[in-house]
Amino acid sequence: MLDWDDLRYFTALADDGSLSAAARRLKVDHATVARRIAALEEKTGVRLVDRRARRYQLTPEGVRVAEHARRMEVEALAVERSLHPRPGERPMEVSVSAPPVIAVGLIAPRLAAFRKDHPNIRLRLLGHIQTVSLTRREADVAVRLSRPADTTLVVRKAATIRYRLYAAASYLAGRAPADYEFIGFDDSVGEIAQQTWLMEIAGKRPLALRSNDLAIQAAAAAAGLGIAALPEFAAARLGLVEMDASTGAYARDAWLTYHHDLRDSPAIAAAVPFLADCLKQRPAAAA
Repeated sequence: MLDWDDLRYFTALADDGSLSAAARRLKVDHATVARRIAALEEKTGVRLVDRRARRYQLTPEGVRVAEHARRMEVEALAVERSLHPRPGERPMEVSVSAPPVIAVGLIAPRLAAFRKDHPNIRLRLLGHIQTVSLTRREADVAVRLSRPADTTLVVRKAATIRYRLYAAASYLAGRAPADYEFIGFDDSVGEIAQQTWLMEIAGKRPLALRSNDLAIQAAAAAAGLGIAALPEFAAARLGLVEMDASTGAYARDAWLTYHHDLRDSPAIAAAVPFLADCLKQRPAAAA
């Protein structure tokens, strides 16, 4: 009988297209993925991949095996999601994925209160820039800034996050708007809605810094490097001031989402309202 774990590694390779991408998804090194696929080929007696210089390409037999393995993965994950421990039996864990700035600024400060109210639930808070797969249980609940289209997910609008253009007061003092410089994302994170808005306002004025992390951008703005598009709550924590109120705000809806199979989980029933309340909170400005 084939080892399901070998098939799971093969499915990750088939979906992600490279050993390194599959390894990142499975949180192992690429040599482990290669070894598992070789083991699967040895057990089946069939060559499933063509090994090329920079990537593995599925053979026709590999394509057929991947189709079956994907269906097996869907069912295996459905079994996992359906097995909820009963309250009091053992600690229940809920993994939550959120953009790092939201995880740090809105959720983490209230984790102690959640633990006090729900001592039998362990939250695992993951800061992710990229979207994680809830179907593959890369997280149980996700905070997303665009509405998921997947019909297998429960989706709830929780709040609206407003971005404005902020800088240190010392940066803006005595500086002409024509001399402003800006801080934004680099190309590694893909298209970011508020980045497009920032660039439209910046026009031909330069970017003083590009970064893949909003916390880095916020820290650079606080240090007087330039102007960044930041959520209101993040700017308030750092004592930043708005560049120009006439530019207005860029609003993004925040959505809470989880898989339909988790609807009856008591841990999810406790975590989701807590997260929704976190997203509505606005920390006080820095002293």
